[in-house]
Formats: sequence, C-alpha cells, structure tokens
Amino acid sequence: MAAAASAAQDELNQLERVFLRLGHAETDEQLQNIISKFLPPVLLKLSSTQEGVRKKVMELLVHLNKRIKSRPKIQLPVETLLVQYQDPSAVSFVTNFTIIYVKMGYPRLPVEKQCELAPTLLTAMEGKPQPQQDSLMHLLIPTLFHMKYPVEPLKAASPFNLAEKPKTVQLLLDFMLDVLLMPYGYVLNESQSRQNAPSGQSCSSSSSSGGSGIPQPPPGMSFYAAKRVIGDSPWTPEQLEQCKLGIVKFIEAEQVPELEAVIHLVIASSDTRHSVATAADLELKSKQSLIDWNNPTIINKLYKVYLGDIPLKTKEGAVLKPELKRDPVSTRVKLKIVPHLLRSRQAAETFPANIQVVYDGLFGANTNAKLRTLSLQFVHHICVICPDSKIKPLGPMLLNGLTKLINEYKEDPKLLSMAYSAVGKLSSRIPQLFTKDLALVQQFFEALSKEEPDTRLAIQEALSLMVGAYTSLEGAPRTLMEALVASNLIKPQVQVRQVAVKFASTVFPPDHIPSRYLLLLAAGDPREEVHGEAQRALRMFPGKNEKESAGKQMPSFPEMVQYIQEKASHRMKTPAKYMTGTTVMPFNPATFGEIVLYLRMCLAHSAGIVPTSQSLADMQDHAPAIGRYIRNLLSGHFITSSSSSSKGGESNPVQIYISLLQQLLSGVGGLPVMYCLLEVVSVYPEKLAARFVDKMDWIKSLMNTNKEEMRELAALFYSVVLMTVSENEFKTSVQQLIKTAKDNHNLEMQHGSLMALGFTVGRYLSKRKARMVEMHDLEQPDTIVVPEQDQLIKSTTVTIGSFLDSTSPLLAIAACTALGEIGRNAPLPIPNEGTGFTKLHLVESLLARIPSGKETNKMKERAIQTLGYFPVGDGDFPHQKLLLQGLMDSVEAKQIELQFTVGEAITSAAIGTSSVAARDAWMVAEEEYTPPADVKVNDVVPWVLDLILNKHIVSPNPHIRQAACIWLLSLVKKLSTHKEIKSHLKEIQSAFVSVLSESDELSQDVASKGLGLVYELGSEQDQQELVTTLVDTLMTGKRVRHEVTGDSVVFQGSGLGKTPDGQGLSTYQELCSLASDLNQPDLVYKFMNLANHHAMWNSRKGAAFGFNVIATKAGEQLAPFLPQLLPRLYRYQFDPNIGIRQAMTSIWNALVTDKSAVDKYMKEILDDLINNLTSNMWRIRESSCLALNDLLRGRPLDDIIDKLPEIWETLFRVQDDIKESVRKAAELALKTLSKVCVKMCDPSKGAAGQRTIAVLLPCLLDKGMMSTVTEVRTLSINTLVKISKSAGAMLKPHAPKLIPALLESLSVLEPQVFNYLSLRATDQEKAAMDYARLSAAKSSLMMETINMCLQYLDVSVLGELVPRLCELTRSGVGIATKGGCASVIVSLTTQCPQDLIPYSGKLMSALLSGLTDRNNVVQKAFAFAMGHLVRTSRDSSTDKLLQKLNNWYMEKEEQVYKTACALTVHAIGRYSPDVLKNQAKLVLPLAFLGMHEVPEEEKGEKEDGNRWTEVWQENVPGTYGGIRLYMEELINITQKALQSQSWKMKAQGASAMASIAKQSGSLVPPHLGMVLSALVQGLSGRTWTGKEELLKAIASVVCACSAELHKAVPNQPSVSDVLQAMLKECRKENLGYKIVALRCTADVLKTTQENRFQELAEIIFPMIKKNSPETMGASPSQNDDEDENENEKELQMDSLICAFESLGKAWPRNAETQRCYRQELCKLMCERLKLSYWKVQLGVLQAMKAYFQGLMLLEAEHADPEALTAILLETCSSITHSLENKSYTSIRTEALSVIEVLLTKLEESKQWESLNADSRELLLGSLTALTLDSRPELQEKASLLKKTLEKLD
Repeated sequence: MAAAASAAQDELNQLERVFLRLGHAETDEQLQNIISKFLPPVLLKLSSTQEGVRKKVMELLVHLNKRIKSRPKIQLPVETLLVQYQDPSAVSFVTNFTIIYVKMGYPRLPVEKQCELAPTLLTAMEGKPQPQQDSLMHLLIPTLFHMKYPVEPLKAASPFNLAEKPKTVQLLLDFMLDVLLMPYGYVLNESQSRQNAPSGQSCSSSSSSGGSGIPQPPPGMSFYAAKRVIGDSPWTPEQLEQCKLGIVKFIEAEQVPELEAVIHLVIASSDTRHSVATAADLELKSKQSLIDWNNPTIINKLYKVYLGDIPLKTKEGAVLKPELKRDPVSTRVKLKIVPHLLRSRQAAETFPANIQVVYDGLFGANTNAKLRTLSLQFVHHICVICPDSKIKPLGPMLLNGLTKLINEYKEDPKLLSMAYSAVGKLSSRIPQLFTKDLALVQQFFEALSKEEPDTRLAIQEALSLMVGAYTSLEGAPRTLMEALVASNLIKPQVQVRQVAVKFASTVFPPDHIPSRYLLLLAAGDPREEVHGEAQRALRMFPGKNEKESAGKQMPSFPEMVQYIQEKASHRMKTPAKYMTGTTVMPFNPATFGEIVLYLRMCLAHSAGIVPTSQSLADMQDHAPAIGRYIRNLLSGHFITSSSSSSKGGESNPVQIYISLLQQLLSGVGGLPVMYCLLEVVSVYPEKLAARFVDKMDWIKSLMNTNKEEMRELAALFYSVVLMTVSENEFKTSVQQLIKTAKDNHNLEMQHGSLMALGFTVGRYLSKRKARMVEMHDLEQPDTIVVPEQDQLIKSTTVTIGSFLDSTSPLLAIAACTALGEIGRNAPLPIPNEGTGFTKLHLVESLLARIPSGKETNKMKERAIQTLGYFPVGDGDFPHQKLLLQGLMDSVEAKQIELQFTVGEAITSAAIGTSSVAARDAWMVAEEEYTPPADVKVNDVVPWVLDLILNKHIVSPNPHIRQAACIWLLSLVKKLSTHKEIKSHLKEIQSAFVSVLSESDELSQDVASKGLGLVYELGSEQDQQELVTTLVDTLMTGKRVRHEVTGDSVVFQGSGLGKTPDGQGLSTYQELCSLASDLNQPDLVYKFMNLANHHAMWNSRKGAAFGFNVIATKAGEQLAPFLPQLLPRLYRYQFDPNIGIRQAMTSIWNALVTDKSAVDKYMKEILDDLINNLTSNMWRIRESSCLALNDLLRGRPLDDIIDKLPEIWETLFRVQDDIKESVRKAAELALKTLSKVCVKMCDPSKGAAGQRTIAVLLPCLLDKGMMSTVTEVRTLSINTLVKISKSAGAMLKPHAPKLIPALLESLSVLEPQVFNYLSLRATDQEKAAMDYARLSAAKSSLMMETINMCLQYLDVSVLGELVPRLCELTRSGVGIATKGGCASVIVSLTTQCPQDLIPYSGKLMSALLSGLTDRNNVVQKAFAFAMGHLVRTSRDSSTDKLLQKLNNWYMEKEEQVYKTACALTVHAIGRYSPDVLKNQAKLVLPLAFLGMHEVPEEEKGEKEDGNRWTEVWQENVPGTYGGIRLYMEELINITQKALQSQSWKMKAQGASAMASIAKQSGSLVPPHLGMVLSALVQGLSGRTWTGKEELLKAIASVVCACSAELHKAVPNQPSVSDVLQAMLKECRKENLGYKIVALRCTADVLKTTQENRFQELAEIIFPMIKKNSPETMGASPSQNDDEDENENEKELQMDSLICAFESLGKAWPRNAETQRCYRQELCKLMCERLKLSYWKVQLGVLQAMKAYFQGLMLLEAEHADPEALTAILLETCSSITHSLENKSYTSIRTEALSVIEVLLTKLEESKQWESLNADSRELLLGSLTALTLDSRPELQEKASLLKKTLEKLD
C-alpha cells in the first residue's frame, strides 16, 4: 500500500512540476515546447488508478485548454498524439482525451504536415467508435484538397494505401457522400422548437422526415449525417467548396475503386458551385466508357441516393431510427442521376426502384418540367430494354402513370407527345394489357382531334403501335370497335381518318364486310394519305400459293353486294348522298369507283379465280370462269339471304351489281366500270343483254365519249345488245350506224359507229356461222340465206373499208380493227381480186403500212393483227402465203414489241382456221378451245417454218435474225402440239443456238427460252440428242457465219466494242460447262430458263409466254444438284463479264432461297475458290478474289482456321498478278481477310484464337513479310501489328519467332533511297540521317508490335528467343535492325530482369561484336544496350567485359575501339551506376586516362574525352580525392600507356601523369620514383608528336615534389639525372619541341635552384644570335610570297620569347656563373630590346626583371661598382626605348617595374654611385615623359621613381 501511495505521490509531484513550468512559460514558443514535450505523457497519466492523480491531470488540462484556445498559433504534438491514439493497449479514457487534442492540433498544422499525416488519420480510424471515426474523417476531408498524388497511379506509390482496408474505404466513402450532399451555408438548429423545419429548408413539415421533432435535414441526408458533416467546427461555404473539390481530386487520383465512387461524381456534378460541378463532370466524362453502367452495385447506389430511405412495411423499415433516415435528394441531383439510369439496362430491370423513380419524376412534390421529361425518357427506356418477364408486372403501373399524366398535365406539348408515344411503345410490348380496354383507344382518338398539332403526331404514332393489341377482337368489343372506327372516319382531321383507316384495315380480318365497307368509304377521301392507305388495304391481292386460306380472304360476292345495296339505299335517304349534275348517287365517285372494283374482285374471288391485277386485259382472261359463276347465280343456285329489297327481280346479286354499275356509269363513267358492265353482260348475253335493249340510246351516248378506249368498249357492248333484237330492228340500227359513220361532223361519233359496225357485223357473221353448223347437223341445207342481209353486210364492209385511207388516223385504225373483227369471224364479203375494194387490195394496203414511217405504232399493231385474222375466218383465203410473206418481209430495226405482234399474227395466219383466235373470248378460254370439226383446213405451217429456218434466221441482217427468233419462239410456244413443229425440233434448236451468240441481249434471251421450250417438247430420245448437239455446239463454239453482204449491218448500237468471236456466247458456254461438270448436260436448259434477265419478259407481250412458271419448275428440278452447284454459282456471281454475272445471279436467286446456304456449304465453296484463285484464266482469278472477299465477311470462321495460311499465301501470289484488275481484287480480298483474322485472334475467342495465331504467324512472317511485293509486305506488317494488339498474351509462345522476324523487317522495309543517300552524304549528314532512321524504326509499327510482345515474355520463352536475338544482333543487316535489337535487349532488362540473368553473357558477347561497328549510331545504340545489360549479368561476365574494354583501349590503335570503350563505360555509369561502383578499380583509372586523350582536329575524340570526364567526375569524391584513392591503379595504367607502342597513347599517358602530379600536390615514395622513372625512360629516343606531354609531365612532377626528390631514395632518379635527360631534349632540332623542352627545363631549374646555366646558355645563346635583327631583317624579302613564312616567323618569335623566359628562370644564384655571363646576357637583352617585335620586348623585359632580381652585383657583399656601372649604363640606354614605347601599355608597365626593381636594389645595397649621370639623365628624361602617360597608375609610379632619382641629384 505504502509503495502505491508513494508512487502516486511521485506522480503528483511530477504533475506539479509540469504545472510550474507551464506557469513560468512567458512566450508562445516556450509554451509550445513544454506542451509538445509533456502533453502526451500527461494524457497517459489519465490511466492512473489514483483518483487524485486523475483529478490533478484534469486540472492541468483545463488550465492548458484555456491557454491554448486563446493562442491559435501554438502547435500541438499531433504526430505523437496520433501514435498514442493508435496504441491498442491504451485505456479508452486516455484515447478519448487524446483525440480531443488531435482534433485541436491537426487543423493548426501547416498544410504540408497535414498532408503528410493524412494517411495516418485513416489508419487511426480502424476499430474505433463511430463518433471518433467521424471526427477523424472530418479532419481528413479538408486536407484532401492539398494532397499531391503521383501522376502514374502505381499502387505502391499511392499515399493512401486503401486496398487493404475495405472497411475504412466504406466509412470514408459514406462520409464523402454526405459532404458532397451538404448544401452551402446550411445551419442545423437543434435548439429550435422541435416542430419546425429549420429556416432555409423547404418547409415540408418535419413529420415527413420520420421522427417526431427532429429538425429537417438537407435533401438526400439524414439528421445524423448532417450533424456529423457539420461536426464541432462547421466549415464555411468556401471551406466546404474546397472539401468537395478535394474529394473529387481524391477520386480522380483513383485512390478508391472506381465502382464505388461513381455515385460521388454524379452528385458532385450537380453541385451548385461551378468549380466542383465542372471538375466532377470532366472526370465522369473521361471515365464514361470505363464505367459499366449495368453493374448492379452502381445502379442500386444511384437508386438509393435518389429515393432516400423509403419506409417500407418490412422489418428493416421499422428498425431504421428516425435520425438515421435519409430524405430523397433534391431535384437538382435527380436531374443528374436519371441520365445515367438511361444508360443502363440494369436500371430498367430493377424493380421496384424503377417505378418509384418514374412516379417521383412525374408526380413528385418537387418535380419540374425537365425532370418530368427525363422520367418519361426513362419510361421509354424501360419499354425498350426491359425483358418480357420483368416488364409484365410493371405494365399496369406504367400505363396508369402515363394515362394519369396525359389526363392531368397539359402545359408542355412536347412532354405530352412523349407520354403518348410511351403508351404506344408499351402497347407493342404488352398487347394483352390493352386488349380489354377500348376506352383508351377512344380517348386517344378524341385527343387526336383536340390536341395541339405538335402532339398529334405522337398520338398518331401511339395509335399505330396500339393497333396490334386489338387484332383478335371478337363479339361485342369488335362491334364497338367498328362503331368507333366508323365515327372517326368522318372526322374533319386528316390524321384521325388516317389512323381510323389503319384500324379498319388491321384490326378486322380481310373477309369482314363492315370494315371493308368502311375502307371503301375511306378510299373516296379527298386526302391522298387517307385514300392511298385505304386502297392499299383493299387491293392487297391474295397470294398465289396460299391455297388453304384462299376461302377466307375476301367477302363472298353475294353478301358484299347485298351489304353495299343496303347501305346505298340507306344513304340515298340521307344528306350523305352525292349530287352530280342531274344524277344523284349514294357515294362520291371515288368511293363508288373503288366499290365497283372491289365487287369485281369479290366476284372473281367467289368464281374461284385469284384476282392478280387491275389491268383490263388480265381481267378479260378470267371472263369465261366468271361467266360460269354468274350463270350459276342466275340459275337460282343462289338462295337470296333476304328479300328485303324493293323489287323482287332486283334481289339477285348479279342484277344488283349491274344496276350499281349502271348507276355509276350514268353518273360519272369511267373505263373500269364500263369494262365491268361489258364483262358481266357479255359472259351471259342471252339472259342479261335483253334488259339493255331499251337503253340503246344511252349506250350510243357512251359511244360518243371523248375517250378512245371507252368508245371501243361501248361499241362492243352495243354489238352484244344489238344481237338480241329482231331482224328489222337490226337492219335499221346498222343503217343508222352507217349513216352516222359517214356523217363527218363529229369524229368521236364516227369512230364509235365504225367500231360498232365492225363488232356488230363480226358478231352477226359468227352467230350465223354457228347457226349454219347447227343446221348442217340437222341436215337442213342452206335454208336461211337472206340475200338482203348479205347485201347489207357487204355494203357495210365496203363502207368500213373506205375509211382505211381516211386522213384521220383515228378512223383508219378503227376501220382496220373493224375489218379484223369481221375477218376473224367469217370470210370477208368482198371479191378476192380485181378492181375496187378486194381482198388482195386490202392485204397489200395493210402490208404497205407496216414498214411505213408515216404510220403510228398503234396503227401498225392493228394492221398486223388484222392481217393475221383473215386466214382464221376464211378457210379459202386466197392470199394466205402472200400475206405471210409480206409480214415476214416487213422487219424494221428496234421494233421488238411489234415483232411479238408479228409473231402472233404469223402463228394465227399459218394455222388458219384452227387458230384459237377464232373463239369468242368472253365465253371460251384459250386452253379450253377446240376448232370445229368440219371447218376447212388451211394450215401452211411447214412452209412458214421452212421459210423462217432457212431464210430469216440465217439472214445477214441482225434485225431480221432477231425478229425471226421471236417468231420462231411464238410458233413453238403457240403450236407446241403441232406435228410439224415436233418433227423439226433439231433444226429449231440449231436455229436458236445460232442466235445465242448474237450481240444483243434480247436475242440471246429469246433463243435461250426457245431452247428450253424445244427441249420440253421432245420425247426422251429426242431430248438426249438435243442435249448432245447443244453441248457440242456450245463447247466447241462452232457457229453460223453470217455472210456479209451489201445490206449487212456490221455494227449496231451497243454491238460496238464487243468481240466478233461470239463473246455473247460466253454466258451460255459457262452455263453449259456448269451442267457438264454435274454430269447432267440436260440441266443446261434449266439454267437457261433461270438466267432470265431481260426486261422484255415483264412486258405484257413478254409475260404472255409464261416463262415465270417454267423458271419456277426449273428451280425445283435443280434443287438436288445444289451442293455441287453452289460453289460454282457463288463464284460466278462475281464474274467480270456482266452477262455471265447477271445470268448466274439470277440462277443463284432462283435456286438459293435458304439464307444460311452459304454457311452450310462454306467448306466446299472455299475449296473451290482457293483452287480457282490460281486458275490460268484471269476472269476466274478475279472472280475468285471477289467471291472470297464476300465470303469471308461477317461469318464465323472457326471451322476453316487451317485453311487460312493457304488462302493468305495464294492471295499473296495473286496480289502480284499480271493483270491489274486481278491485283485490285486480290488486294480487296486480302484487306477483308486481314480484318477477319485480326478479329479471330481476339483473346475472347479462346482456343480458336490460339489456333488462328499459330497458323497465321508463320505464314505472315515467312511468306508475307519476306515478299518482294511491296503491297504484300505492307499488308502483312499491318496485319501483324493489329493481331498483336488484339491477341495480347496469346502471342507469348510465338514471340521467339515473331520478334526476330519483325526486327529483320525493320531494315528490309526501309525505303531503298536511304541507303543511296547514305552513300552520297557527308559524315555529318550521314549521322543526322542515321539518327532519323533509327528513331523512325523505333516508332514504326513493327517496333510497336515487338513492344506488345515483350510485355508477355517470361522464362519459358527466353530460352528460344535469346539465341535468335544474339544471332540477329551479330549478323543483322541495316541500322534499323541493329538498333531494334539493342532496343529489345534494353526492354528485356526492364521487363524480366531476373529471368534474363542466365542469358546475359550470350547477349553481352553479341553486343560486344557490334560495339566496334563503323556506324556511330549503331555503336551508340549497342553501348546503350550494354549499359542496361550489365545490371542483369553475372559479375564474372561484367569483369570479362570491362577487362576486354581495357585491353581494347590500351592496345587497339583504331579510333573506333576507343570510342566504343568510352560509350560503353559511359552508358554503364549512367544506367547501371552500382555495377560501375563495384568495378571502380578497373574502370576509373581507364576513365582517368581517357580524360587525357589528346584530341586531333576531328570533334569525335573530344566527345570521348567529355564522356570519360563525366564517368570520372561522377564516381570519385573530387579529382584530388579520386587520385589519392586510386593512386596505385592510376600509376599502373599511365605507366602502361607510356610504354605503349603508340606515340599517341604515350602522350596521353604523359598528360595523365602530369595531371596526377599537379593534382596530388606531392607524390611520395615509392610512387614518385615509379612515376619519374617511367617518364624519364619515355624521354629517350626520337621526337614524336605528343612527346611534349612527357616533358610537361616531368616538369609538373619535379616542380610538385622537388623537396622529396632531394632525398636520396632507391629506384628514384635524382634531380640531376632528370635535368640531364631534359637538357638532352633541349638540344633536339625540332623548334616547337625545343621550345617546350626549354620551358620545362627552365621551370625545373627555377624550382630546384640547380645551376645548369652554362649548359643552357650554350643552347640558347646561339638561338638568340641566330635570330639577331641583322639575320632576321635579311630574310623577309626573299620568301615574301610563301605561306609557311607566316608560321615560320611565328615560331621564330616564340623561340625568342621562350629563350629569354628560360634564361630568366634559370639565372642561378651562383657568383661564379654570374660573373661569366652577366655582361653577355645584359648585352643580349639590351640589343633585343631595341630591335624587336613587341611580344619579344615583353619577354626580354620580364627576363631582365628576373636578371636584376637575381643579380648578385646588387648585393653589398658581391659588389663590383665598375661592372655594375657598365651594366646599368647599357640597360638604361636601351630601356628608355621601352619606357617611351607609345603603342603598348604592357611594355611601358613592364619597363617601369624593371626600373623599380633596379632602384629598390640600388637603394638596399647603397650603390647609387654606380648609376652614373648619363644613365640618370636618360632615365629622368623617359620618366618625365611617362608622368604625362594616359594611364593614371603609370603616371603615379613614374612620378614616384622620378622623385627617387631627383633626390639623388
């Protein structure tokens, strides 16, 4: 107990002391020191068990707080506190207090420190209570703004290492979200009366936020969230803005997972402050493509923030505390969230949030127009994206929302439009939702007539989409819909009517009568969009092959007629009726016309015919069948369904139909109506014509209308009715007609009457003929010949004939037609020949019109038809052959249609009375007609056939050949059963074949169709023979040669430019070979039928031949051969020959109906194409390329991967084809192939991708890149690059092959011009160019690919890659390749350094060989690579390398080796400094030696020196330190250099030695001896360039170490030995060298004070004398012109200066020597002073100064006044020259200093008397002059000296 008490007492005492110190602290600084020292330990005392201690601590803290709060500058020890806070063993009491001070101190820290501690705050959060975590985050957030993040977000470098702390990240993200949601300037008033929402908030009473009496938090936040963001010290709006910006920066720096932070950016982008919103927006945009908007995490977060916490009626809903409940965000934020939801499929599927967002946006309290629009877009998005299973439950809610919006919201038409179209989209997704509810349709229809025009379009669209929902209505709803449509069809708005039509046509089945009636009414609408739609719906002809549904497709005729009748009679009583002139009609004309046509369609449908078109001629073909149906109806098989109609007689549907037609015809008229009436009466005239007898005048009035066709139909109708009247009436009527015809006031009436006459006479004669046959059967011979009738008929015929020559073409045509009608039915009642109007005259007249240029085409057509009819009605027609001959001879160019008519006429005329033309077209169909038995036969087919085959088909005129071919086709088609035709099949075939090679397409086509028909006609044996002949003819190409005669047309129109060798045949030859290859030659006919491509067959005349049906059959027969055919056909579709291409495409379209056929037969097609790519015909090669290009596009190629190399290689060959179009096609195919292959190599393709790469790379590398064809190479490389980009890691196994190949290509693909330029360039240009080439190679596609591959390398591949790389590095050709190799090696050292270690040695030796490359650029690249490679190599390899470089440097003389060493060592120093440091002993001495390389003129070596200097300086502690460190090694290497064979190396060694000597201050034994011996040894022998360096070195060493040299040490040369050697050098002849030797010797003598003056004088005096002024003066004139003169002079002068300088330095302190030389030396100097160049004078003066300073005569003990006087006199007399030298200040200055020395010395030794008066005189004179010098310092000095002298005086 006592111990505890004493401990407590101690603690209290300590605390007291702290208190005391606090009290004594006077300045902030002192206080701060105390706090930082004691605060953490004091806080720890809070864990004390003693109450007293704790109390004391609290007291102290209270005091402290007061002091700190008032002093904001004082810093707290935050870092220590944070460490203490994190201590896991700390008591919570302590941590609670610690965090208070952390919170107080952290904001006071400088910003940098805050940033540094920020990560610690995060670490401190883990496992702490929530409020404390909130506080720490509150501290952290403001710091984020100032944080610096690394530019490259490498995980290691990131300041916050958040990856390991998922919990912290979550907390932090939540807090950040709250900060971003926080509005600026928000104040949380807790103290407020609890019921009100705080000011500044939209006062939605606080009850909405859940709890009772909790203040309203800001939107999107809970009360708790707001409270923690405000914290203890709320941020100002500016601080809050900074915090938000900081958060955005933090997210930008990717400190947290992107997925988690999307919501933060979205919210920040809606911030009210521009800076925050912009920053967030930019970041969102840049991440846009990376964010997966379908990630449920992101979408759920967006929804959660948008909606807030909705209190669901669930357990969780109840648990949420009111202060934790979040409100929904503000509208501003919502506007930013919804656009992101619109991007997401997931958002559309997330229920119930999607509906909640929609409802909130459309009907929420705070919504606005913009949000409504976005919400509607979201509805659209849901309707489009949401899958069926998920949209079903949403449907009703969405629909309710939309209808509510449509009903309530009227402000913005745009929004309404969107709502309407959303309903439409919804209906197409969930039709069942709408089916039951017709009210909606009604509402929309009403809206359509009421809404703004802008909105109408949307409603219209919506209604159109809704139609589908109502197609299956039955019962009451259907009736309701009928009423709805009917009421809307009469609305004034055109859109309403349009939609109503759509409903009428779509909702009801096609046989629903009321809706059809509504459509008929709509078809009379004035607006095109309405009536067009209605007509389309009504005229939808039922399909041909839908036999089963044929019964259902249209209403039955009787019912429809009945319905129309009822409606019509009803309408007549209402205002809906239509008035025109005098007539009243139930419907307007357009409707009525449509009704009639529709009834006619129903009639045909009920009669069992498929109504296929609206053309009258086609309708007429169906007349006989309709006739049978009408007879049935009238004969009472039809039981009337209602007898409600007024007249019983009218109840029959046919009668009603007729009365409707009459009504319309009387009112308005119209061709189709006229036709319908004519048809219905003509098919059953016995019963129906009679009712029109009393309407003859009405019919006549129709014959006078202004339409020609109308008049013709009316005339025909008249003739039908006229047949039912009595003989007399008939006669009267005919005479009446003749009269009208002759009355020429009214052309239309004449025309009508003429036609009527023709038709009437024709009918009459035909009827008579029939009666005669009947009588003949009854054995009552000619009882009924009525002569007067005959007379009438005859005169009528003549009358008609008289109009043939009428001036009016209209009447001529009418006459012609009328005569044709008569001639068709019976022999013409006119004489055969003779005078007047005879048959012969008629034939000749008509024939003459055919070729005539005056006649219209219509006239020609009618004339030909009429001629063809004569032999039909008259078995004894006398001019039959003349007529046929005439027709055949009347051919003209370019009248193809006409030739079809001629063909028909020839056919009719040739077969005569048996022709089908003799039938009554209304009663009997062509197929059913058989000629009567007893009629006279006038069949001349054999003659006609013979004529065509032997004369016309072989005619030299192509037009005749073409026409003959058409006639022949007509004969074969129309007379297929005729024995004559059947027996001449072969001849007909060869005729057709001969036309196949015509140059115009139509002839070919006609012939090919003819061949097909001929084949079908033959028996089995015939067929075989026919096939053989055809194949033979086509394949051998034998053909008829047309003789060229005078009337031949050699070239016609498009024939020009086609080959005359039957190029036209090529199509058929191809077809034939196609058939032969299938071993089914007869298929050639089928192909011909399918290769139908001429427009002619679509015309009326062409279609009559019915080839479409034949083609369909042929297609069915060919189906079994598809597998063999497909590949060939596929290729043929791309044939360059247009004819073949079109033919084959037609065949393909006919045969290949299955879209997947190509995929099915892919392999077969491909094999065929690959084989044919190298066919020997260019056409086939080209078509194969084009086909391949098409085949490879957009198909899965997994099954043909193994074929790819073959395709590539073959296409590569074709790319070099001789023909340009083939090359282009190959290029196209290759480009496609390349695209496809790149896609295949995607990693997503898995194993298939791997296989593709494996097969492609060898092919592209070996064949493609090595190709000689530029385009092939380029494409191969581009493909490789793309493959490498898309394949990624899959390239790894192929890298060893790929990388070397690409490296080689770097040079191969370089433009050749580079090499050419290289040879022509100067060195400097070449270097610049090489750099450019290398950098181009490095940025090239190949290098890019290589770099892609390098990423994926590892140890498994290196073993194979490195040997190849080494090989290429050694033997590669071209700068680019070598540079590439170096670059790859560098990349390898960085990509996989560990794996590379075993291979570094190999790579090193490969690089070594390239270091001595002649090309500087390559050398540098290899050195650079080497610099990197030594990092990953073994030490032994590095040793070897450096040793090798050392040897090179020392032993090889070529500069390239030295440069290589410099570059390599420099690179190692720069890129692998640690390696260099390890090898410093080897490298640095070499670098030191290298630094001293003596540069020649070229700059290269200077660069080397700089590199060596850099290496040396970077790796030694200052040069002095470096030399001391490596002294041994340096001396060794310099010695070695000195002993080198190379003079240059010797000089370099010497220079290095000199540096060592200079720098090291003093060498000490034994080094000194070594160095000097080496140097002195080097001196012996002849003079060589650079030997001067040795002398300088010796001088440096001796001068630096003279003291040491005086001691005798073994193996160390003495000073005298050295001098001896040096003096020997001074005697050398070479003047330049001599000068250096003398200078160095003089320096040594001066330093060592040795006396060698005598020897020196012996050398120097002669030199001076030799250059004496006399000798010097003599020389210049002689070699004045020489250039070297200048240099010579310069050298001489140098030697003089040097001589004097040396004498000055070597002047000894030796009385004996001085006595010998003083006089002579003085004399020499004075002489030179007077007569020299100024530089020499300067040298002399300096020597003089040294001379006087050392002259012992001037010292008292050695005085010799006499000698001195003489010397002084000599001196003074000469020096005055210098003193008075006006030009050079330096000379005056130097002379003055000589005088000064002299006078000083005289003063010291008191020998003034030696300076005699003369001397003084001279001096004074000069000095006086000097006192006036321009230089003040000289003036001053001169006046001083002058004074001294004057004193003496």
